Amino acid sequence: MKEGVLSMSTVTRVFALSLLALGMFIYPQEVLSSAGQGLALWWRFVLPALLPFFILSELLMAAGFVHFLGVLLESFMRPVFRLPGKAAFVVAMGYTSGFPMGAVLTARLRQAGEITRVEGERLLAFTNNPSPGFMFGAVASGMLGKPTLGIILASSIYLANLLVGILFRFYRVTPSPRNSTHLPSFKRAWQEMKDAQLKDNRALGQMLSDAIKQSITTVLMVAGFMAFFSVILSLLNIWHITAFLAALVHIVIKGLSLPILNAFFNGLFEMTLGCQGTIQAVSELNQQVALLTLIMGWSGFSVFAQVAGFISTTDLRLFPFVVARALQGIFALGLSQLFLLFAEIPTSSLVIQRPSTSVLFWNTWQSSSFVFIGFMSLLFILVLIRQPRV
Repeated sequence: MKEGVLSMSTVTRVFALSLLALGMFIYPQEVLSSAGQGLALWWRFVLPALLPFFILSELLMAAGFVHFLGVLLESFMRPVFRLPGKAAFVVAMGYTSGFPMGAVLTARLRQAGEITRVEGERLLAFTNNPSPGFMFGAVASGMLGKPTLGIILASSIYLANLLVGILFRFYRVTPSPRNSTHLPSFKRAWQEMKDAQLKDNRALGQMLSDAIKQSITTVLMVAGFMAFFSVILSLLNIWHITAFLAALVHIVIKGLSLPILNAFFNGLFEMTLGCQGTIQAVSELNQQVALLTLIMGWSGFSVFAQVAGFISTTDLRLFPFVVARALQGIFALGLSQLFLLFAEIPTSSLVIQRPSTSVLFWNTWQSSSFVFIGFMSLLFILVLIRQPRV
């Protein structure tokens, strides 16, 4: 029976890849155009949002900052998220840089044995979001033409993500004694950081070189995923597969129009193209925001493939991550509608002015930097609050 199942799986995989290769051969111009669009999106939004912070995260981890922060925030992360204090660093970097930073750092901690398998799956569930530059620059300003909507989009996504993190504290809970009962202290945190530096005795130049090399490799891998899935979605649209799925759902749910459903199915596969399709298919602002937050919370199969690739060297499972993305999309949709009730958004016709590539690049980097500074400041405030009074 196992051989039969394996055989069927192999045949299905070969058939799908053969069909994809045939499509790329029949529609070379469309494949070239869609791949170019995917790489253009990577250059405008992913590269500036990821590369500097990938390098920074590698240097901070090599310098033992994760161990320093872990000691100080253990008493906060444990009761709130049932995670070690070191996970706070992954949360901050994940919120700052967007996909797939959370998956990369979670896999690193798991490989180093700093977190358990269950803790890794909890952490993976709520450290992957669209980058702030994408939400503020690409969607709110570039697609919608309403920069003020970026606050609603980002607030809905981030708050929904925190709710998922709190919910996942109950994931696979097993009664176990705590490994450490030490109170947080700067002295012990400093010693932990020094011990980590002694274990990693690379020179500063070598450390920086390794950080840049690893970061560029990771970012280029993301570029490949984006280009590949842009091609897949383009072929699915050419073959009217997404339109067919939308028509099937429309038969059951009459209240949703075919353009909305088509945009939704595009978003299931690729987040950015789904957001673009939403703006074109929906005219009412509340429906636009609802569908955009749902798609960005879900993130798309393209991001799923990226995360699966980065955790493939660990024992972390992808299914909890998928469940978390579905929950975040639903929570973000509801929160966005709640925020819109209290927001004063101009209802005039949209005047979309597409910024230049250099402006988009700078805005993305700037937004990610501001969020990074904000989250790191919040972490240090939490450190000061959680210090025991002598």
